[in-house]
Amino acid sequence: MTKYLLSIYQPDGPPPATVNLERIMRDVGALTEEMQAAGAWVFAGGLHDAGSATVLRPADGDVLVTDGPFVEGKEHLGGFTVVQAPDLDAALDWGRKLACATTLPIEVRPFRH
Repeated sequence: MTKYLLSIYQPDGPPPATVNLERIMRDVGALTEEMQAAGAWVFAGGLHDAGSATVLRPADGDVLVTDGPFVEGKEHLGGFTVVQAPDLDAALDWGRKLACATTLPIEVRPFRH
């Protein structure tokens, strides 16, 4: 089985007032239980907002330390789930379910063996 990273991308700032976080967290919890029951769930975690990030960049034989996210963008990595699946199609099925539960974009990427 291959492990896949399901990356959850969220917009900067607080969620809009129209977002029902209680429902989303309930749906994510139910999906986590489904993944665990199927033997697909490996690990998951949520991250603090992008402003809490520190970036380390190699520069002229040293490492430059800067505050803030690595990418200048309007969406940042907000959390992730690692699953094991027999193939990409199965991993994409989990990614689809996670996208529906979180109402956010999900990137699915295999780990190298």
